[in-house]
Amino acid sequence: MPALSAATVRMSAPQEAVSLPVRELVDLGAWATGEARRLLSGDDPEVRAALAEELREAAADSRTRAPITALSYVPEPRLGEQARIELSALVADDTHPTLTVDLLHRYLAAPTPVSYRPPEAEHRTLPAGPAVRVRHAYVQDVGRDGTGTILETCAYGIRADETWALVLLASWRALAHTDALCALTDELAATVTAGI
Repeated sequence: MPALSAATVRMSAPQEAVSLPVRELVDLGAWATGEARRLLSGDDPEVRAALAEELREAAADSRTRAPITALSYVPEPRLGEQARIELSALVADDTHPTLTVDLLHRYLAAPTPVSYRPPEAEHRTLPAGPAVRVRHAYVQDVGRDGTGTILETCAYGIRADETWALVLLASWRALAHTDALCALTDELAATVTAGI
């Protein structure tokens, strides 16, 4: 397996996804306005402005995690972002000099204080290497009344080789679409390649 570089990692993107400029130096406001205009050319200017703001915020948020690539999944642009999809790299270090699927399993399936339910994990084999698939749900933005928003995730930890791995993470709040978004994540995981 080649050494990790963004040039060696590929993933297909759904037709309904917008590629977020997480590594390009662009003005996010201007970029988002252009994407919203492209997706909603004949729509109400207020709807376009709302989508532009959501795309700008999505790109800014994804940039904070420095993924290799990030997508905003917008199958119905008038309704905004349905899911966020990010592909990131993990590199071995002094603490973990060898990356294994079991280590990825522990990393991705660790319960947290904001876990809504226990994570569900299963090992799989993908074209890019052995992997673990983890579904998890978290409670976010808990108010004083104890209620919050559920954030669902479907993640793959893919062991490219002993020194680096990939994490494909899809997240969403559109709980009615959970099964379809998990299936989409499964399809995308099968397209990830980590070669020359």
